[in-house]
Amino acid sequence: MAVRGIRGAVTSPENTRDAILAATRELLSDMIASNGIDPADIAAVLFTTTPDLNAEFPAAAARALGWQKVPLLCSHEMNVPNRLASCIRILMLVNTEKDQAAIKHVYLGKALQLREDVEDQK
Repeated sequence: MAVRGIRGAVTSPENTRDAILAATRELLSDMIASNGIDPADIAAVLFTTTPDLNAEFPAAAARALGWQKVPLLCSHEMNVPNRLASCIRILMLVNTEKDQAAIKHVYLGKALQLREDVEDQK
């Protein structure tokens, strides 16, 4: 079994606790569903936000989904001028038998512009 990284990103419509948690919950759910992942196989999850999102830790959405034993870490992205704002990015490390080519990265809504090679999940 290998550890594979699954990437994803979504934007939050506003810098509020509810908006950040809702966007993060949607992205986490889509990442799990798109890859057929059992949450028990998640090794760790790294969350980043653009500096304009600071009303809540996105990891709180994972805890609300019941991921009490999964190691979670939040951080801010570099503040690169003229880049996508209000963005939550996730790197989920998962124990899986899938090869790298079978992993489906999930970019939703405005975050799709970060990876034009990935189909919109919505």
